[in-house]
Amino acid sequence: MKNRKIYHLSHIDLDGYSCQLVMKYTPYEIKNYNSNYGEEVRQKLEMIVETIENDNSPALILVTDLNLTADESKWINNKIHLFNNANKDVKLLLLDHHGSGEESAKKYEWYYLDVTRCATKITYDYVKENFEFNEPVWMSKYVDVVNAVDLWKQEEVENFEYGKVCMRLVTETRELNKVMFPEEDNDYKISLLHKASELLNEPDAHILLDDKIHTLKKDFFRVEKNDTLDNLATKYIVNLLGKQRDKNTIYYKGYRGYLSYGIGNTSIIGNGFLLAFPEYDFIVDVSYRGTMSLRANNQVSVSQISKEWTNGGGHPNAAGGRVIGFKEQFRYDKVKQQIEKIINDKEAVAGDLEYKKES
Repeated sequence: MKNRKIYHLSHIDLDGYSCQLVMKYTPYEIKNYNSNYGEEVRQKLEMIVETIENDNSPALILVTDLNLTADESKWINNKIHLFNNANKDVKLLLLDHHGSGEESAKKYEWYYLDVTRCATKITYDYVKENFEFNEPVWMSKYVDVVNAVDLWKQEEVENFEYGKVCMRLVTETRELNKVMFPEEDNDYKISLLHKASELLNEPDAHILLDDKIHTLKKDFFRVEKNDTLDNLATKYIVNLLGKQRDKNTIYYKGYRGYLSYGIGNTSIIGNGFLLAFPEYDFIVDVSYRGTMSLRANNQVSVSQISKEWTNGGGHPNAAGGRVIGFKEQFRYDKVKQQIEKIINDKEAVAGDLEYKKES
């Protein structure tokens, strides 16, 4: 196992991220992915498969706290067979506790199902028995906390109350977008849970953690001087956007734009990006529902762009619209494909016509 790369797909709740926190204390090279149920599971599995296709290293696909449908199970099982028939050493392991996965669990030996424990406890017990594991002193108690709240064992009062606060630590942590910044978002949530674990043995630990949530979040984003959480997070996000310029740049009629997905708060983040990177003429953020929010800094009229792309409108430096027929995606590259198709279609119709910024 030591030389095997692990691709770990887990759910987006406390139990899911805690499975990945457990794995953090193994010595293996791990790349984390997170997904909610539905189409996102398949897209994230496709991303893992594509990565393995381009890497000859032995690999383990580890899925935790997600039950796969019959179709998803069949699809990934076939992929594993194809890999191994092509002399790739790829294994698959799923650890879960949702009874809805019973059909797949009966069919596939790699599908481990136990409805009596949460996925974190299953993962913890499996790791202790099968993997190298540098277990920290707080881990066992933390696992009991997650098990108590995930299975809603209210009789375990101490663990249950602390678990409730930990749940909020995940569900109310929305500063980073998990499609645009999957690694950073994963690191953010797991680091917060790690900080929470350090308070487990303090008196009234659940109250102490509740009081500290805001500070813990600010500590993650703070680089130099203190500021509001919004300002710290905005600066952090603008920096991340800048690092992704090569793959996120779009062009329309000679103007350079930046395409983001699901970032939100475009007035602050979008304008912050344009100030930090003045070589860009505009930025457009597309929401999961296909609404567009465009911002410019006196270089081009985004109201005109919005009108041409979506029959939208607004002001020269702030506009919006909606992409008709937009399909929600959980991979940035698929979002960009949809938007670039709109751009190419519009430019083809317009030909060489140009427009000037509104006065």
